[in-house]
Amino acid sequence: MRIEQDRLSAAQFKDLFKSVGWQAPSLEQIEVALSNSMAVFCAYDDEIPVGMIRLIGDGGMSFYVKDFAIRPQYQGQGIGRLLMESVEEYIQSQLKEGWAVSLELISSKGKESFYEKFGFEVRPCAWDGAGMFKMVRKK
Repeated sequence: MRIEQDRLSAAQFKDLFKSVGWQAPSLEQIEVALSNSMAVFCAYDDEIPVGMIRLIGDGGMSFYVKDFAIRPQYQGQGIGRLLMESVEEYIQSQLKEGWAVSLELISSKGKESFYEKFGFEVRPCAWDGAGMFKMVRKK
């Protein structure tokens, strides 16, 4: 298993998106989203994309985890941890000394405990998974 940054095609993104039961937007819309993302990380099993995570934000105060998906048959194998670690390493590489930024996401319902392992705090929501938040400081 390897993680690569900014290599995922729109078609691969769409396939991963649909693999977890989400209704995917058009390839054109995905291409725009990918080109405007700060970073997109993908886990590959040989050449097969099996998990992805997209990071958006302003680069100075706020980052947001979006479109975090792992093919169901690959879940529970540590791929999510590798992808989250890649995101945090990327954010660390962007921070200047003394900076602290917020890293936020909305969890899928029932997956909040996964994010809590990475230091996220739960922000409850009655109709969806919880909003999650954490402060990241330059190490």
